[in-house]
Amino acid sequence: MNSPGSYLNWSIFTISVSNLVLIAVMVAIFGAALLLPFPGRHTTAAADADADSAVPDIPILGAPVSDATDAPASDTGPAAAQPDDEDSRMWTARVRNRVLTALPPGKLLPDRQPAYVASWVYVFGVASLATFGLAIVSGFTIALGGTDWWHTNPVGHFCNSLHLWSVELFMAFIVIHLWGKFWMAAWRGRRALTWMTGVVAFALSVVECFTGYLSQQNFDSQWIATNGKDAFNAVGVGAFFNLMNFGQMLLWHVVLIPVVLVALIGAHVLLVRIRGVSKPLPAAGPRLRLSALTRLPSRAELRALREAGRARRAADAAPWRGPTRRYDILKEGTIAALVALILAVGLASVLSSPDDPPVTIRSWVQVAPDDFLATAANELNGTSETATYGPPYNTNGTPQSELFAPANVPGVRQPIDPAQTFVLAPLAKTAPTDPQLAAALATYNAASAAQQLKWATNYGTAVQKVTFANDAPVVPKADDGPVPVMLATELTLARSGALDGDLSAQQPFYGTDFTKPLLFLEDGQYYSNQATALHLTGDQWGVMNEAGSYPGQPWLWLYQLWYHVPGWRNSFNLDLIAIYMTGLGTLLLLFVPFIPGLRDIPRWIPVHRLIWRRS
Repeated sequence: MNSPGSYLNWSIFTISVSNLVLIAVMVAIFGAALLLPFPGRHTTAAADADADSAVPDIPILGAPVSDATDAPASDTGPAAAQPDDEDSRMWTARVRNRVLTALPPGKLLPDRQPAYVASWVYVFGVASLATFGLAIVSGFTIALGGTDWWHTNPVGHFCNSLHLWSVELFMAFIVIHLWGKFWMAAWRGRRALTWMTGVVAFALSVVECFTGYLSQQNFDSQWIATNGKDAFNAVGVGAFFNLMNFGQMLLWHVVLIPVVLVALIGAHVLLVRIRGVSKPLPAAGPRLRLSALTRLPSRAELRALREAGRARRAADAAPWRGPTRRYDILKEGTIAALVALILAVGLASVLSSPDDPPVTIRSWVQVAPDDFLATAANELNGTSETATYGPPYNTNGTPQSELFAPANVPGVRQPIDPAQTFVLAPLAKTAPTDPQLAAALATYNAASAAQQLKWATNYGTAVQKVTFANDAPVVPKADDGPVPVMLATELTLARSGALDGDLSAQQPFYGTDFTKPLLFLEDGQYYSNQATALHLTGDQWGVMNEAGSYPGQPWLWLYQLWYHVPGWRNSFNLDLIAIYMTGLGTLLLLFVPFIPGLRDIPRWIPVHRLIWRRS
């Protein structure tokens, strides 16, 4: 799996074979869920129907308590207590009564469900929960060994592999679950909030996976961080949510997002318990005839449509009164967890997980010292990407703008002067022990800004023809003043690893913020050449890819898509456009229950008949 990946190209699309295989497997699983008969679908139908006729109505998934039973309370039940008025006005009593009214034990842990819930499509909600739990547990095991355990220890690497594949399974199942609920129009019957919490949980899961990739500390995480920052910076978020700060991303990944995600998933599950699962879509009601489209509809036609809509909404919201079937929710959850564990352990054992070593300034100069020297010269003369970036690093660049420039709102929050940060400050620390360097720095600092720029620019031109004698750079003569001495020393610092340490140490306390070394790396060519070789660049649909033949993040296709749309892909504001369009797509998905046309697609394309084909 660590061998170079294979890629397919079609029109504006480039997709890795591993991503394509993962998507194909997800589609195949969804298709099988639609077509394969559900076990026990018919064997208990007659018995369940008899049981339903022999007992009073019971509180099944979607039934309100008041509709569930008319049987009198027993003498020992809650009704027998008859609390006095003073007790009933207590906050505790009010909250308890409302909770019990909305979610009695028969709903929270049901042992029966409507007979139509006999399709594999209904299983993927539980499967998503099981794999989510496995992802949390496998993440805990990684935490036991620390932040570098998975790179240095075989057991740690296996735990990382287990975590990777449990997350891949979780995202695959949650996407299939979302597909199923869309074609079931699962927002019907006052279930819009159930749908919306599910969509938000899915979107937050994508962010959780994203921060997980950023926390890997390998080359893939480096590249995602340096490229992803552009979109976050364009909308002003990068000033506070720094993708290149490993410590920040790790804490978001293991603490902040999981807490919110667990709460959202919990709320989603409770809403499912309260409102119940959606019923089969009814037969199509009255519609305007084709001839009516060329004229204004009559009052009678409009009245019929309104009445049909009201009747349909009332039927969707009404409690289920049809036959039910036995439903052991704990058994189903246990089986789902075991299957998820077997799948994840098997995949982790056979396929492992990628772990390409990160690029450092030291590894950069060992392979491409000429590129390093040229990049350092660009930092000095102010022509590098970082030097001309703009907020949140400096005011030298023009931020992306659509109507307004969001990056200007927070402004410069992570100030970086590339010449000072990447070259002059590290050299100044070495100068006290190097007389030749001290003299060169004194000459450079005493010169005017125009003279400094001239020296750096002339050196940048001459260094294109640099050669090396005993590892020392030999640059053609030019009017570059003390710059050759300065950058030769900078090269020596980089080869020793001192420059890596210095750029990471230019921060208080712990060195977990790799913004400065990563920006310096990004300004050179070597870094992007490595990414191109691994098919991770933007024109290769790289945000969806993983190094080697591993599946990456195919659920990010909506975001990546905008970078390849003709007319936009060469726009200066492309990162901002991609964020806006992805946000719009997410909002459309979130508010499907309220958007005419979108919410009617499941009625027009009757995939639901495969789900409820025997209902």
